[in-house]
Amino acid sequence: MSERIAFILTFFAAIGAGLMAGLFFTFSTFAMQALGRIPADAGIRAMQEINVTIQNPLFFVVFFGTPLLGLVLGVLAVAGWNGASSAFMLAGAVLYVVGTFLVTVVFNVPMNDTLASLDPASGAGADYWRQYLARWTAWNHVRTAASLAALACFIAALSLKA
Repeated sequence: MSERIAFILTFFAAIGAGLMAGLFFTFSTFAMQALGRIPADAGIRAMQEINVTIQNPLFFVVFFGTPLLGLVLGVLAVAGWNGASSAFMLAGAVLYVVGTFLVTVVFNVPMNDTLASLDPASGAGADYWRQYLARWTAWNHVRTAASLAALACFIAALSLKA
């Protein structure tokens, strides 16, 4: 029974990692570049609105549910170690929890909170926006790579269990 539960949890972790990878990929490949090409006050306002509207129940289920699944999978992988499948499960869990969730909480969210407190029309807002674009996007690249790598690990774990 625990093998079946691990399979199901890994399947949903893969879906969550894939959804988040797609979201982060979008911001890394074109969304932030587009926001950087418009006047600073418009870019700031747009990002402020994105950061408000992304906070919705469906996003929260994926954003908080996937690292929770990762933690459970990490424990299951160690407790029921069975070679390569468990190694991929554990690697996917660590990559996702550390490289995606913790990076978001430690780096991207605090930058978003600072951006939210700024007046888009102010000089301070424009100054912060320039550094925000580069720094936020760099950390977003980390989240993109980590969630893609986690997805690959979860898929590898599933293929070895099938």
